[in-house]
Amino acid sequence: MSTLAIDIGGTKLAAALVDGQSMTARRELPTPASKTPQALQEALRDLLSPLVDQAQRIAVASTGIIHNGVLTAINPANLGGLAHFPLVEFLAEESGLPVTAVNDAQAAAWAEFQVLPDGGDMVFLTVSTGVGGGVVQDGKLLTGSGGLAGHFGHTLADPNGPVCGCGRRGCIEAIASGRAIAAQAKGDLVGLEAKVIFAKAARGDSQAHELVARSAKAIASLIADVRAVTDCGTIVVGGSVGLAEGYLPLVAEYLAQEPEIYRASLRPAHYRHDAGLLGAALLAQGGLQ
Repeated sequence: MSTLAIDIGGTKLAAALVDGQSMTARRELPTPASKTPQALQEALRDLLSPLVDQAQRIAVASTGIIHNGVLTAINPANLGGLAHFPLVEFLAEESGLPVTAVNDAQAAAWAEFQVLPDGGDMVFLTVSTGVGGGVVQDGKLLTGSGGLAGHFGHTLADPNGPVCGCGRRGCIEAIASGRAIAAQAKGDLVGLEAKVIFAKAARGDSQAHELVARSAKAIASLIADVRAVTDCGTIVVGGSVGLAEGYLPLVAEYLAQEPEIYRASLRPAHYRHDAGLLGAALLAQGGLQ
């Protein structure tokens, strides 16, 4: 049975047909910058239209909190200001297919758990437009009664740090995410996207390196906190920032400075940028709880 998997992120929308763990017909569109639900509806229609006739169900992985089928963006800036959207209802009416939905980092955690060599408890961290996560303990994905489980990006990094889009001050996301890296830039780096800042850091730009290092140090500190809370042995890191060349080794350097008990094994995401798509499909195939 083919599952039409959809990934709704702060920067892009992706879709693919998934049979088992085989993915075909993958396509992408930019996430609309408009703050209206209508813009997201139109973008999703464009994304689905070439694929929906080949699917028997739809599985969605989305940034934000998914609760009772409704998408609530904990940081609305990551979805162009969209804070509340009846995601499952809209897609079911649009397609006539059964629809399940889960947070994108939770979905990615489930996909990555399937290929974890030694099993055991695992946490997935995505460092991208925002910062999120998913927890697998005792072979089960934790979502929480309200869908909030794993939103590590909104834990505290610096009480004197910038105000996060969620309303808290000094969240990890406000310091370590791609959006935050760009927002903290000064001088000739102002206005540049995170990927350009990464490129400049690789060429020796001191300010760019400092911005990337601040992000990596915050993520290393977060990993120590996550280890203390979950006792997980493995942290899998994904996302456009998390998978950027040189970033994970830098996180590992900072993590090595933490007391040994707070360290964990670090792995890059096996499924790279498709982990959310595959995880949503696998959860739908297995029956999302």
